[in-house]
Amino acid sequence: MTPVYLTGRALASVLGLDLAQALQTLRRGTDSPSASAGAATPYVLGPHDPLPYLRIPGPTGGWDTRARKLVTGVAEAAGAALARDGALFIATSCQDGAAAQAHCDMDFHALAQRIAGWLDWRGPVFLVSSACTSSMQALLCAMEWLRAGTQSEALVLGLELDNQLTVPGFAALQLLSAQQSRPFAPQRDGLVLGEAVAALRLSTRTRAPWRVLGGANVVDGLLPTAASASAVAQMCRRALAASELDADALDLVKVQAAGSPGNDASEAEGLRAAFHRMPALVSLKPLIGHCMGASGAAEIALLLECLAQDWWPRYPDAADPALGLQLAAQAPARVRYALAAILGFGGSHAAVVLEHGA
Repeated sequence: MTPVYLTGRALASVLGLDLAQALQTLRRGTDSPSASAGAATPYVLGPHDPLPYLRIPGPTGGWDTRARKLVTGVAEAAGAALARDGALFIATSCQDGAAAQAHCDMDFHALAQRIAGWLDWRGPVFLVSSACTSSMQALLCAMEWLRAGTQSEALVLGLELDNQLTVPGFAALQLLSAQQSRPFAPQRDGLVLGEAVAALRLSTRTRAPWRVLGGANVVDGLLPTAASASAVAQMCRRALAASELDADALDLVKVQAAGSPGNDASEAEGLRAAFHRMPALVSLKPLIGHCMGASGAAEIALLLECLAQDWWPRYPDAADPALGLQLAAQAPARVRYALAAILGFGGSHAAVVLEHGA
């Protein structure tokens, strides 16, 4: 298969406006679920108690003004100028500002056109919106697009900013924690949402340390708002098969592990079914929140930066014994193969396999 290299990455999140700031923030001590929640700003919904929300610091102004500043900054940092004649895959689940203010249907086509204009994009533009798995799906699409030989460069852009739908919707479904995200912990009680703008630049003509080997998306429509253990297991097996790897080859799995009582249990069950030897497990949602459509790109960008800078999250909560697994206390000595997973609404379970040193 044609190698697809991950040649650029960038992220704006609650940790800072770029990956360097993110690592500085983490090294200063904001490296645990409890500390990350301390960086949250309150999200007030009517008469209810405020909910923690992890906002990106920095740019102010209206929704479009803020989005434009963040998108152009992140895209530039990922090297978008080198891919501008290639394909742009925009991934989002958030309602844009104009639609939110008018209380009308989301016009994702118009949003895609605006973003392409902000970036002066010359190649084809696609928008993927599959709720939480949007940017993981976009990454899978970009990989296949490049392998087909249609073009040699692509940019995956994940976008999730505050809007009038996401937090109220999750709160109405009673899926949010009032305090903090505790992945795989006995006292986990829900998600903490966050903002992110992330970019991953892919290329078949420029080599880089990391490449995208393969991936899979498994949909279980019987559970539209919850993860399925059997789908998690299938997702892992199919992603490995697409990458021509055995399960024992994996060194690391970036799990969803957002702190949801039911979903964490289903994910753990699926992982136990997929792996006889459990790889090291890492969750990044306590650090940046669950960033919905941007999650896949955001967490991959942050994970690779953490590995490059030799930093690893610390989890103060002991794992729930009922889950039969736990998050790794330290990074593996060597990571050649890593699987990154995102689970989302609509029964979507998506993963990609990354290889280092190809």
